[in-house]
Amino acid sequence: MKKENKKTVFVGVSGGVDSSVSLALLKDQGYDVTGVFIRTWTPDFIDCTSRAERRDAMRVCAHLDVPFLECDAEDAYKKGVADYMINEYKIGRTPNPDVMCNREVKFGVFWQFAKERGADYIATGHYARITQHISDNKKCYELRAGCDASKDQSYFLWTLTQEDLSHTLFPVGHLDKSEVRKLALKFKLPTAVKKDSQGVCFLGPLDMKDFLKHYIKSENGIVENVQGEKIGTHDGVLFYTLGERHGFSISKKTANDEPYYVVAKDIEKNTIIVSQNKDEYKKQNEFIELVNVVTRGDLLSSRTTQCVAQVRYHGEFLPVKITDVNKDKLKLQFLKQDGFLASGQSVVIYDGDICLAGGVVL
Repeated sequence: MKKENKKTVFVGVSGGVDSSVSLALLKDQGYDVTGVFIRTWTPDFIDCTSRAERRDAMRVCAHLDVPFLECDAEDAYKKGVADYMINEYKIGRTPNPDVMCNREVKFGVFWQFAKERGADYIATGHYARITQHISDNKKCYELRAGCDASKDQSYFLWTLTQEDLSHTLFPVGHLDKSEVRKLALKFKLPTAVKKDSQGVCFLGPLDMKDFLKHYIKSENGIVENVQGEKIGTHDGVLFYTLGERHGFSISKKTANDEPYYVVAKDIEKNTIIVSQNKDEYKKQNEFIELVNVVTRGDLLSSRTTQCVAQVRYHGEFLPVKITDVNKDKLKLQFLKQDGFLASGQSVVIYDGDICLAGGVVL
């Protein structure tokens, strides 16, 4: 039964230090907290770490004397994240599985799990912030970048809606990572000195090409330079994305020892085009689709709105103009170019530290 005058928060505990400190902070602030470990899908050929992570999450909950539950998101992760990622690569696109993991699992299945059990909020260890402002006499929520720029994760959260933000808490979003570590020691958490997890959401570190070869047939092809000359070979066009500079062989050497970058792909011919010049094949305009307006839709409604866009996690903030708004598509004019903008890739638009909207490249 919910305690009187106490808001109930289900905290996603992954077994890492960020979610552990989030749980400790919310309990310290007087919330009625429950730790929830989210169980997802792992293929047979990857060493499963979920048992160890679950054990660490349980130890944290026991240390803080809070209830521990497990949320089964295996099916949602397999269909909404893994299958999505594989299918996007199969058609030559470059998806971001962490974005879909947040949408389908953490703010999808996990929220429904929490809501059905009486939770008022869910919380995660994301480095992002939620603030409020009044627009047209209505309370609106703003998704903002985390204060620690080196850890900010707002890029992965562009699919969140006003409804999502209204029942979500990011307890460590205002902190630097060093402060989180100090708090973990202060609370004497079992995960205080545990290393940060890396790689794809829930799957951890993996070689994407090796992963995809279990689902996509490898087929040797030709590497060409921008003049159309054959200069090497590769093992399948679908395994490469723009900007990549590893995994293919260059047989025709030049006096210039600079690395080659993938600047274009021909899916039908199973050919990748490479250049030692990063600026090859840049485009002035790009359409993004499946757009979600997170905050301040009024700023997107007027043409030639100038903002900044991030086209990869921790990438440079590029000045852009929004030159056309058409239903679920935006047309962006990049005032500073990025030569490696690939179809399927997430583009997130900001006004300062406010995440306005996001979408994927057509």
